[in-house]
Amino acid sequence: MTITKRIATDVGGTFTDLVAIETGPEGMKITTAKSDTTPPNFEAGVLNVMAKGNIDPKDVDFMVHGTTVVINALTERKGVTVGLITTKGFRDTLEIARGNRPDFFNLHYEKPEPFVPRYLRAEVPGRMTYLGAERIPLDLSGVPDIVDNFRAEGVQAVAISLLHSYANTAHEEAVLAEIQRLWPDVSVVASHQITREWREYERSNTAVLSAYVQPVAARYLGNLDQSLREKGLPQSPYIMQSNCGVDSLAATSAVPITMVESGPASGFWGAAELGKLIDEPDILALDIGGTTAKCSLIEGGEVRIMTDYWIERSRKSAGYPIMVPVVDLVEIGNGGGSIAWVDDFDKLHVGPQSAGALPGPAAYGKGGTNATTTDANLWLGRINKDYFCGGAVDADMDSAGSALKAVGDKLGVSTDEAAQGIVRIANNNMVNALKLVSLNRGHDTRDFTLLAFGGGGAMHAVALGQELQVKKVVVPAAASVFSAWGMMMSDLRRDYFVTQLADLSEGSAMGIEAVFAKAEVEARATFKAEGVDPAKLTFLRYGKFRYQNQEHTTEVLLDGTVTDGALSKIADDFHGAYEREYTYRLDAPVEMVGIHLVARAEVGKLEMIPAPLGDADASEAIKGTRDVDYALEGKHLATIYDGEKLRAGMAFNGPAIIEDPGTTVVIHPNNTVSIDAYGNIHILLEGQS
Repeated sequence: MTITKRIATDVGGTFTDLVAIETGPEGMKITTAKSDTTPPNFEAGVLNVMAKGNIDPKDVDFMVHGTTVVINALTERKGVTVGLITTKGFRDTLEIARGNRPDFFNLHYEKPEPFVPRYLRAEVPGRMTYLGAERIPLDLSGVPDIVDNFRAEGVQAVAISLLHSYANTAHEEAVLAEIQRLWPDVSVVASHQITREWREYERSNTAVLSAYVQPVAARYLGNLDQSLREKGLPQSPYIMQSNCGVDSLAATSAVPITMVESGPASGFWGAAELGKLIDEPDILALDIGGTTAKCSLIEGGEVRIMTDYWIERSRKSAGYPIMVPVVDLVEIGNGGGSIAWVDDFDKLHVGPQSAGALPGPAAYGKGGTNATTTDANLWLGRINKDYFCGGAVDADMDSAGSALKAVGDKLGVSTDEAAQGIVRIANNNMVNALKLVSLNRGHDTRDFTLLAFGGGGAMHAVALGQELQVKKVVVPAAASVFSAWGMMMSDLRRDYFVTQLADLSEGSAMGIEAVFAKAEVEARATFKAEGVDPAKLTFLRYGKFRYQNQEHTTEVLLDGTVTDGALSKIADDFHGAYEREYTYRLDAPVEMVGIHLVARAEVGKLEMIPAPLGDADASEAIKGTRDVDYALEGKHLATIYDGEKLRAGMAFNGPAIIEDPGTTVVIHPNNTVSIDAYGNIHILLEGQS
């Protein structure tokens, strides 16, 4: 048996993570490592973490890479100057935006400023109808002057978004070709290269944001590829996408906006794949980091993908739409570094403000004075003060105590009670987020398994699971770097969205099937051009449906070829999906608005090897005991287990704490714990069997 080595690297804002898995005659060896992120030369951090994990690029058979470079460039406004070319009369689409004003009663509300100022927005005559017919011929005579003006204004990237190009791309293709002819060195992208869905503002803004980050991302990915290849990496790394798949480095460099949420996507895809592995296809996935908590619902082993994605959206701002396939998630400002504070009405809050990496929680001893969730967990004994951050940091308990006491004094309670309150409110915030992706959409949480990962996921998972009455709680092996693990479970994937209006009436099936067939031909050609074996290519078909004359759609999974005989079942499936989400159904005609085709191919997906189950006795992993305050259940003497010594088959009961260098698992009283063949921790809650 040959030895194969697969690695995943994940560049975060503070740290760059590595997971390496080596399989050979002696079984499977997993290596993890963390190193500082090195902006602006992020590739240096990748090489550093590989060196820290003793990984020689020449020995790597498969590599996948995820990064926050795109989302950081957007939120920190570190992209390039963009010029926009649009249809005559639609220069102000970005300015008009949508009428949604989240801060509704603020009479001084201002819309978010467009990424392209008005003087860099140009128009060309020509017009398509919504059916794709040419209404006014395209006139390219003004394009040379537009290019000259863009050059004079220092434009570095050009975005093209013409009216109704989702229905007919001919005009956009002509403008794109003319720009490339007149200005071959400029970075340029047309909206149809990214999405074929309607909604003019969203599509235009997506093209603009893609152009804004394209030179930055292309330079970054190019430098990364060159550095790795110089070190001997046999082939270019695959890049993690926001749709839970990976794509080639070349394809991602051309349209980098597709990796805007690659980090969270990999974690939720990992949750779906792990669910299949342990026969739990229905998963509530929870990722708790230092600043935020993210959650997503996985049903039947499939992650839900959406294109209604916005950045910087909040109660005070409408944010900016990005119409690319992104995993459906809810994110809240509650993590280990979330700050506890008391408002003017003596009410305790946790988050969304965060202490960040510097100064960090008060217990870090780096000058932080605000109490955080981490400080509360330390004070209550849930985190071991003598094994803080895996023993890498000496916990400053005096500073943590002072910060918590300040909160308690404002509330008129003791330091212990303040810490208990912080944990309980943090848990409540996370429960509400989990409800948004489950109960609020018609799902019964009792049918789901809660899978928690990230540095803080296992700290709160049992309390959340008890509140939601889930089937069980699972904490994956190497939970703190689970997102990187998820990258190695991903397929090469592309999502094709095409807007196509069609009634679900007799005779319409042929037209619908033709749209799917055309998209499949395009997908096969694209994958073939990249050397992918056609035999490995598989498709999933979804339709986007609505009741006639409604505004928004509900997506339904379709089973095979669309025929007139299948239309009634498709309509029934839509009625059921609609009723589950909105609690009612209508006696009204159903129409299709568009298709969603998922094309996937395996390109080196990791195959996990189960270990034989051993003795249930876990006594060899016991480190000792300590008093732990469980916030709701009071103080209990908990048995402390070394997570690195737990083996497949071991079992024990709570109250207990499992400690490993990356995370702490809090096991409440009357919980039953078992370790599966893959090293995952299964926690049955009180009253379950």
